[in-house]
Amino acid sequence: QVQLVESGGGLVQPGGSLRLSCAASESISGINALGWYRQAPGKQRELVATITHNGTITYADSLEGRFTISRDNAKNTVYLQMNSLKPEDTAVYYCNAKVVLVSTTVKKYEFWGQGTQVTVSS
Repeated sequence: QVQLVESGGGLVQPGGSLRLSCAASESISGINALGWYRQAPGKQRELVATITHNGTITYADSLEGRFTISRDNAKNTVYLQMNSLKPEDTAVYYCNAKVVLVSTTVKKYEFWGQGTQVTVSS
């Protein structure tokens, strides 16, 4: 399976910035999509941003242009740059990988990192 390790979370004040990293255990060339999700206490896990292997990027509308997802294929790493952070951004942020294997049948797999805590508070 694909192992994902997040890092870069922490405590920041409103308006501050953080850069999250997600390192994959293997080449991301075999991963169809990488993404970031977040989950606040008592709430459902929600999409933050995704990037496909061919570079297609999607963001949650609620981000208002404050976050940027990127990847470094050579380092097997996906990043999430978070600017102008707000208290409502407080959550555990999870890295996600989606793998689709096509042979005689289609098999879909998802892998998750352990999460990294982001807390935005004054």
